Amino acid sequence: MSRPPRRRTREDNLMSNRLPIMIRGTGHAVPPRVMTNADFEAFLDTSDEWIQTRSGIRERRIAAADENTLTLATNAAQEAMTNANLSPQDIDLIVVATCTPVTPLPATACQLQHALGCGTVPAFDLQAACSGFVYGLVTSAYLMQSKQYKNCLVVGAETMSRITDFEDRSTCVLLGDAAGAAILTQADNKLSGLYDHALGADGGGAQLIWVPAGGSAEPASTKTVNERLHYMRMKGREVYKFAVTRMQEVVVSALERAGINAEELALVIPHQSNLRIMESAREKLGLPPEKMVVNIDRYGNTSAASIPLALDEAWRDKRIKRGDWVLLAGFGAGLTWGSALLRL
Repeated sequence: MSRPPRRRTREDNLMSNRLPIMIRGTGHAVPPRVMTNADFEAFLDTSDEWIQTRSGIRERRIAAADENTLTLATNAAQEAMTNANLSPQDIDLIVVATCTPVTPLPATACQLQHALGCGTVPAFDLQAACSGFVYGLVTSAYLMQSKQYKNCLVVGAETMSRITDFEDRSTCVLLGDAAGAAILTQADNKLSGLYDHALGADGGGAQLIWVPAGGSAEPASTKTVNERLHYMRMKGREVYKFAVTRMQEVVVSALERAGINAEELALVIPHQSNLRIMESAREKLGLPPEKMVVNIDRYGNTSAASIPLALDEAWRDKRIKRGDWVLLAGFGAGLTWGSALLRL
């Protein structure tokens, strides 16, 4: 008499979707210069209260003349390698998520490869703005399934101050410079992995957050410089509506697909765009404040750097440990969005 098939459990479903990778090390880098809200009061019609009430930001880091996306990425990557106990020769793939590359050509990732001394390993940039680190992590995780890549360096690095119009008070108070890095390796246990992910984009909203000039459609000219078209522009009200809705959707749907309860999460690490957006998502999940990383007050919006920066701080502060469930969620220009459910 044959036995009936065993009923699939939640663990069976989870394991069937698992990509067996793990985060082995993290790092971050920020410029020394701190720019406070009070600094903006000196040349803009704004106030510390106005900025904090609308964004939750108190201060941000601004790169000096000798700092840029490459220098920040290099420092963050070196810190991640040290944390992972790996050398540059151990790295066999480099992905840099950025919308502020150190040069339009070649990729910042190639220049990072050389700066670190990683030999001739493949290296490329990925541009998904504030969702970039999640896109880069998911892309690397799938490339690692070929077994060709064992140690992948994923970096989110930005010098947003270089595309910030400091005459536009609606955007300049929001942005900061930083880099964050993570090293992905093949999992050395049966639990660590990427269990769920979702990536999305809606190009119909491309001009809600954009830099009009500097590309092939509007190359640099005296006209584009005079009209300040090389700075980021944003339609704040429309972006806020998109971000509130999308933030809640990506977090809730990720847990539903995986069959994970919000209470099981050790931490949610969202893109640091606006405190009110993050708080609305946290309340939707019914999570206590300590289960969501918030550092926007100290760094502002650092685009692709914000999630890995927050991840590294959480790791070093021992808010997360090996075996914990962690959910990353990003959204931004493109419009793009992405989530990644990890077991560390």
